[in-house]
Amino acid sequence: MQLIYDKRSLRSWSIPVGLLLVTFIVYVQFGAIYINGFDVIRFNLTDMEQAVLFNIRIPRAIGAFFIGGMLAVAGAGLQGLFRNPLVDAGIIGVKTGASFAAVCVISLSAFLPVFWQDMLGVYLLPFFAFLGSLFVCYAVYVFGKQYGSTNVAMLILAGIAINAILGALTGLVIYFSDDTAIRSFTFWSMGELAGISWSKLTIIIPIALVSFWYFLKHVKILDVLSLGENEAFHLGVNLSRKNKEIILFSALAVGAAVAFCGAIGFVGLVVPHIVRTAFGASHQRVIPISIVLGGLLLMWGDLFARTIVQPSELPIGIITSVIGGPFFMYLLIQYKRK
Repeated sequence: MQLIYDKRSLRSWSIPVGLLLVTFIVYVQFGAIYINGFDVIRFNLTDMEQAVLFNIRIPRAIGAFFIGGMLAVAGAGLQGLFRNPLVDAGIIGVKTGASFAAVCVISLSAFLPVFWQDMLGVYLLPFFAFLGSLFVCYAVYVFGKQYGSTNVAMLILAGIAINAILGALTGLVIYFSDDTAIRSFTFWSMGELAGISWSKLTIIIPIALVSFWYFLKHVKILDVLSLGENEAFHLGVNLSRKNKEIILFSALAVGAAVAFCGAIGFVGLVVPHIVRTAFGASHQRVIPISIVLGGLLLMWGDLFARTIVQPSELPIGIITSVIGGPFFMYLLIQYKRK
C-alpha cells in the first residue's frame, strides 16, 4: 500500500481529521441528556452521565464512524469498478438480501430452532441479515459471469432482477406478518444506530478494518480499472479475480453495516462523489478520505436524528435519504448534460 504523502495530500488530510475530532466532541455532548465537555475533562460527571457517556454515546460514535466509513468505501470501490458515479452497493443486491433475511427473522422467528435463538441471542437478526447480503452478492456474481470472466453489464442486470424478486418476497412476508413484526421491520429498514454497544463493536470494527485494508491496498488497481477493462487487462490486471474481490469486500462492508444498523442509504453514493469533486479522481485520495468523510456524515446525521425530536429519535435512514435523494437527482442532471 503506497499512498501519496506530498504537501497537497497532507493538506487534504488535515481538514477531515480536524472535522473528525470536532465531530466526536460535539457528538458525545449533545442528546436527551447534555454532557458538559469541561465536566468530562475535570472528571466531574454524575453516575447517570458516566453511564450515558461510556455505555451509549462513545460506542455509538465509534460505531457511526466505522459504519459510515464502510458504506462510503464500498461505494467508492464499486464506482471505480463500474466506472460510474451513480453506482452504490444497492445495485448488487446487498441491502435487498439483508432486508429479506431480516424480515424473515422478525416475522418467522417462532419457527427457528430454539438452539439458534439461544446461541445467537441479540445477534440473531444481524447474523441472518449478513448471510442474506452475502448470499445475494454471490448469486449476482454467478449470474454476472460470462465465458469465465465477469461481465459488468450482466452483473448489473442480475442485481436489478434479484432486487426485484427479493423485494416482492419481502413484501409478501410483510403482508402475512402481524403488526408488531411490521413495525419492527419498518423501523429496522429505515436504519438506526441505537443498538450499537461495545460487544457489537467487537464484530463491526474488525470487519471494517479488513474492508479498509483491502481497498487502501488496491487503490492503484482501482485507478487502473477506472480506465476501462481493456486498458486494465493490457496492464496485467487479473480482471476476473479483482472484480470478484471488489464485489466481495464491498458486500462484506455493506452487509455488516446493514446487518447491525438496518438499511442506511446514499452514504456510498454521496461521499465518494464529494471527495472526487474536492480532491480529485485518484483513488489514492478518494478511498482514505471517503472513509473519514463517510464516518463524519453518518455521525452528524445521527446527531441530528437523535436531537431534532428529543427525547425520541428519527431513524438515521430518513436523514441520509433527505440528503442523498436531492443529491442523486443533481448527479443525474449532471450525468445527463455530459
